Amino acid sequence: MPLYMDVHHKIDGLTADAIKGAHEQDLQVQEKHGVKYLKYWFEEGSGKAFCLVNAPSKEAASAVHREAHGLVADELVEVQEGG
Repeated sequence: MPLYMDVHHKIDGLTADAIKGAHEQDLQVQEKHGVKYLKYWFEEGSGKAFCLVNAPSKEAASAVHREAHGLVADELVEVQEGG
């Protein structure tokens, strides 16, 4: 299954608790889209966030964010894991 990194350039009011909650919402709906959100990173001061996800397609990965909390990524790039 393809691996994607998504980028959220600016999430207003981003905090550690807020992104943790959004990630937990993703985990609640991901299965019905055939998606698995793996990890996330964020920078609270800038509002920037990144999510790593296994998904059958970009559309499926976006559908999870859209349904879970509405914070759809600004970019979604297929990536390969390195050593």
